[in-house]
Amino acid sequence: MTSNIPSYVHGSTGKELIGQTLGRYFDEACARHAEREALVVRHQNLRLSYAQLRSRVDALACGLMRLGLKPGERIGIWSQNNAEWALTQFATAKAGLTLVNINPAYRRAELEYALNKVGCRALVLSPAFKSSDYLEMITDLAPELGHCEPGLLRSHRLPTLEMVIRMGAEKSAGMISFDDLLAPPAKDELAELELLGERLQFDDPINIQFTSGTTGHPKGATLSHHNILNNGFFVGEAIKLVPGDRLCIPVPLYHCFGMVMGNLGCLTHGATMVYPSEAFEPLAVLEAVAAEKCTALYGVPTMFIAMLDHPRFAEFDLSSLRTGIMAGSSCPIEVMKRVIDKMNMAEVTIAYGMTETSPVSFQSGTDDPIDRRVSTVGRIMPHLEVKIVDGEGRIVPRGMRGELCTRGYSVMLGYWGDEARTREAIDAAGWMHTGDLAVIDDEGFCNIVGRIKDLVIRGGENIYPREIEEFLYAHPQILDVQVVGVPDQKYGEELCAWIILREEGSISEDDVRAFCQGQIAHYKIPRYIQFVDSFPMTVTGKIQKFLIRQKMKETLGLEEVKTA
Repeated sequence: MTSNIPSYVHGSTGKELIGQTLGRYFDEACARHAEREALVVRHQNLRLSYAQLRSRVDALACGLMRLGLKPGERIGIWSQNNAEWALTQFATAKAGLTLVNINPAYRRAELEYALNKVGCRALVLSPAFKSSDYLEMITDLAPELGHCEPGLLRSHRLPTLEMVIRMGAEKSAGMISFDDLLAPPAKDELAELELLGERLQFDDPINIQFTSGTTGHPKGATLSHHNILNNGFFVGEAIKLVPGDRLCIPVPLYHCFGMVMGNLGCLTHGATMVYPSEAFEPLAVLEAVAAEKCTALYGVPTMFIAMLDHPRFAEFDLSSLRTGIMAGSSCPIEVMKRVIDKMNMAEVTIAYGMTETSPVSFQSGTDDPIDRRVSTVGRIMPHLEVKIVDGEGRIVPRGMRGELCTRGYSVMLGYWGDEARTREAIDAAGWMHTGDLAVIDDEGFCNIVGRIKDLVIRGGENIYPREIEEFLYAHPQILDVQVVGVPDQKYGEELCAWIILREEGSISEDDVRAFCQGQIAHYKIPRYIQFVDSFPMTVTGKIQKFLIRQKMKETLGLEEVKTA
């Protein structure tokens, strides 16, 4: 149903935006909550109160300044989740440095591109993680490390990189030890840090995050203190975080979900950050929630599915849980219902956003009716505006689909060193064009119905894969499903469904088609059905549909359809 009300919403609130730098806010929060537990890192057996966190962060900030790093310079971090990540996030903010988040899954070429694209002068890295030997990769790229003084790297392939700071107890040739930077600072160093804090402005860039493009090189979304501090605060408000809450953060810190919604959500509410493991492990999360009495939990849908389906799930007491967020990719309705019923997360919310908007624009309320929480991404966040536009850029009426555009404090400063792509994304009026297709109803609830690029056109019919996925999720034997379009000489495109079955389930392609028959239009029934064990996905849990499409083209020997 469409109406005459335009698809424009803005978030009104009595709560003001925070007009401070992250460093200044951090100091005040640590004083306010000095005795409360700030950080628990289970795999490192570490616990810090807010007062202890402040002390370590100040030491690291002074250590970075001692190296000669100046405000505005870029420092990369390439690591799995750990205490060093959190310390680096807050210390770089206090020292006025721009933290560059490097995906832990990156390999040599991607690392080289990221460091050179934004001109990193320093890199903090973990020695290794899973199948990635970070030390080996950095020395491959910069063999000069083998014979240079620590902090004085001159590399042919990484011309701006001068300092490599390694985590861990051991030493590596040409590298600075992270622990050495935590040495107690002198009084004059702390005074200098204090003075620097007074000069920094909240609109200064503080963070660069690479958005994984499906084609071409990733773009470096540049975010300010104002962007991320406020978004972390309002996300925490939406799930009603209070001092003493304990938030389990199994999502990657290198991504907004971890470092903004997680770390900054906790900081702004005096809550405890709990890291269950280096990377997501369903058992580690269940253990952490039970042992630490966590009251909130974050995750992408695939993480919640993995926890719910873990063979030992029933062993754990999750009664302390109250709230949390499911975000990062489309949230299946059936999964949401199971999280509420089986994990005690009666106040769980869904959040929607993108890196370029720091990230959250829409979030459901903890007291929204269940049917609203499971079928929409909620309503507009405070202090933000959203409009839904057609192909000509005109606002459509409520109930009509179109592209979602966001404006407000959360919109990034731009893509680092790429004015052309920044102009493509942010128009002259300040609207960030998301590329997402959405519908806003008369009450202001938003439903994401797909990506403009995901739209499948079969014989002139527009098909939105999300709609078919939601339908197939209702099948009792289907655990997870992704639908893509593949080339077809007759219709232009045909539908293909990749399906992960429940362990106890066994169904055929014909069973899936029979389930669809008479329930959805014939042209929406997938022509190709593949039963798989997993989907290709990014570290943050986003499904890479373009890889599914590519694989099916190869498997089926399909050629792209030539168009005039």
